[in-house]
Amino acid sequence: MGAGRALPAFDRLANSDRRRAGSRRRPVHHAVRLPDGVPLSAAPGKEPWQRSATWLKFWTRRYFRIAPLFYVMLFLALALGPYLYDCRIIIDDFLSRSHQAPERYLDGSLKNIVAHLTFLFGLVPDLAYRTPLPDWSLGLEMQFYAVFPAVMLLVRRLDWIRSALVVAAAGCVIVFAMRLLSIHFPMPSFLPLKIQIFLCGMLLAGVVHQSRPRPFLYLALAMLLAALPFGGDQGLGKLLVREALVAGFFALVLYRMLPGRAGMLARAIAVTLSNRFFHLMGELSFSIYLSHLLVLQPVAAFVISEFGHELSAPLRFAIVVAVVLPTVTLLSWITYTLIEVPGQKAGRFVVQRFGRKIAPVLEKTPAE
Repeated sequence: MGAGRALPAFDRLANSDRRRAGSRRRPVHHAVRLPDGVPLSAAPGKEPWQRSATWLKFWTRRYFRIAPLFYVMLFLALALGPYLYDCRIIIDDFLSRSHQAPERYLDGSLKNIVAHLTFLFGLVPDLAYRTPLPDWSLGLEMQFYAVFPAVMLLVRRLDWIRSALVVAAAGCVIVFAMRLLSIHFPMPSFLPLKIQIFLCGMLLAGVVHQSRPRPFLYLALAMLLAALPFGGDQGLGKLLVREALVAGFFALVLYRMLPGRAGMLARAIAVTLSNRFFHLMGELSFSIYLSHLLVLQPVAAFVISEFGHELSAPLRFAIVVAVVLPTVTLLSWITYTLIEVPGQKAGRFVVQRFGRKIAPVLEKTPAE
């Protein structure tokens, strides 16, 4: 799934470049979330989710995969906050847009820092979008990791289809209650707002491991879930993009089940996206995602200040991309090598060192 993580990261970067260089944004968004459900669910039968040790090991690995780099980038972003806010004002003025809320760039309060260090910020509307980083999705992702073992236990009791329906229904009830209570998040950082997209990825993983696969049933449910009208901007264009992403991911993973030329084409694309380059980009995607705004906004502000309307929007976009893309990629390789890899090794060490001391078994489910 390297490409599944790499492509959304580059899409985010390209969309951000277009937006800040004064060009049009392409409506691709949910690709960032859908792949997350796939690798985690890929081998449900091999993980004893009825054991408490499995839950703690899973959470430990996820924490050390995300936290080390996030913490470094968080404090860097807060330190650069005033400078980045000035850059953002230049960009917004040039594009004739309202200014961003200053607290998103300038809030270095203890409450905000603690909420981000504990990954609880995504649960609080006022804190969900309050740093210069695009970190709202990390709070969302950590919420998904928190509930994932329980979802897998539900899958053991029921099956993939019924479990997805139950979880999606619970998410819909919560979202409806939020609307009744007038609770609004500036970004969809609260898991019920995006649970349907994670479930699409889980369904994709689930169909692969069925003894009698029913791919069209799973695909139909995934596309139905992707059509739920909450968790971000709506509209026919956004809906079509979401449906295309779901169908595309299903085709790439299940190309062996596709007939004739469709299967051959999907296989060729899947093989290409599995090569070493895309694997590397998948490894760097988290660093790219966290660091790109810290580079992009100063570069875009500089290009606007120096050239403004003297350059066409496509040319401004090209200049910004030419500077930002290699810079962010190089910085991401450095942070991946010096921070992410040691963090992952630390996670494995903690699991190996303390995993055996954890109380082993929760009560077995009736499905066993």
